[in-house]
This record gives sequence, C-alpha cells and structure tokens, in this order.
Amino acid sequence: MPFCVKCGAKLGDQARFCVSCGNPAAGDAPPAQAVEPLEYEIQGDNLQVARVYLKPDQEVYAEAGKMVYKTANVNWETRMSGASLGEKLLGALRRTITGESLFLTYFRADGAGEVGFAGSYPGKIQLFDLADGQSILTQRDAFLFAQTSVQFNVAFVKKLGAGFFGGEGFILEKLTGPGAVFIHAGGDFVEFQLAEGEVLHVDAGNIVAFDESVDYDIEPVGGIKTALLEGKACSWRE
Repeated sequence: MPFCVKCGAKLGDQARFCVSCGNPAAGDAPPAQAVEPLEYEIQGDNLQVARVYLKPDQEVYAEAGKMVYKTANVNWETRMSGASLGEKLLGALRRTITGESLFLTYFRADGAGEVGFAGSYPGKIQLFDLADGQSILTQRDAFLFAQTSVQFNVAFVKKLGAGFFGGEGFILEKLTGPGAVFIHAGGDFVEFQLAEGEVLHVDAGNIVAFDESVDYDIEPVGGIKTALLEGKACSWRE
C-alpha cells in the first residue's frame, strides 16, 4: 500500500491526495516550475551593491527604496503582490503588520537592461537560490529583492519565548521558491549546515536567516538571552 511522502499516512491505491495533510500523491505531484537563471554580480566590501543584468521581459521585485540605479530601458512600477484581489489585500495587510510599505517595486526590462540594489546601511548581500517549494525565514528588514517566481509572505514565530526575547519580535519574513532571493544585513555572514538534531547557540538578535525546517527557541543562559536552533541550516551575522 502506498504512503504519503509528507506525513506518512497510508494512501488508497487510486488516491490522488492524502486525506490527512492534502499533499498530492507521488504520481500527481505538480512538475517543478522552471525559472530562468538570473545574471548578477555583487560588488563592494562593506557597502555592497547587487548588479542585476536583466534579459528582455525578465522581472524582479524589491522593497521600496532598495533600488540604487537602473538603465533607461528598465521599467518600474509599484504594485501589491498576489494574483487575485484577495491575495493582494491579504499581502498588503501582512506587510502593514511588519511595518513595511503596502507595495513592492517591480522592475522589467524592454531589452537587455541593468538595475542595481543595495541595503540602506553598511553590510553584506547574500543570495539564496531556492528550489521549488523551498522556504527561508529572515529577520523582518533583511529582504532586498527577488525574482517574481518567489513568493513573499509574513510568518509569525512559533514560540512565545522567541518572540518576547529574540530581539526581532513575533514577525519574520518568509520567502518561498523557486528562484533567487537576495537579503542584506549589517556585518558579515557566517553560514552553518546543521545535521539532524544538531543544536547551535546564537546570541539573540544576530540571526539573519534560516531554513524553514530549523526549529528555534530562546532560553536564558547565565543571564544572557541565547537563541537555540535545531534543524538543517541557518545563517547568522556578526
């Protein structure tokens, strides 16, 4: 008898979806979305800029105020994210909760064009090339820009302790692939690949981004708040 690859529940021989979690059966899983690679380079040291070389009709979106320059043939417009009106209104509500602008800025090239993005303070730019369905969580001001195939959402921390004592509040930004995502944070990035069940202690407030599979919480250690992460992958900044 087949089993669900997501939750492990038993499936009927003719089942197309799991009745427990709704995940499609293996034979009915939608094909991975193909995304055209993004051509870019990151220049600078502590004041970095990401130079993006857009192909005709290729599009990216960014937080308001993150664009540094663009060529004349790159058109830009501000609009709400989402395909339907309901998705647009829900996305606007979520972004209001984070304290960000209601709108995102979209950049599309008529021909071969270039646009540059940078953070609003000294720091580093980091790329995450996300697979279809892969998600990362970032601190609420880390997102810089991404391909339009990437979904931008708001996520709430899973545990009250992490929200009260983590230094970043209850709200995180969730970015889901496929596609390239660029984030920015002050200082330098240090990356870790955590094994299953491995725990890493990080000084609270220094976490920039981590994989959605990572479990996290806050506990006091000798009077100092320390973030606990357990899972597969995370990043912090110095």
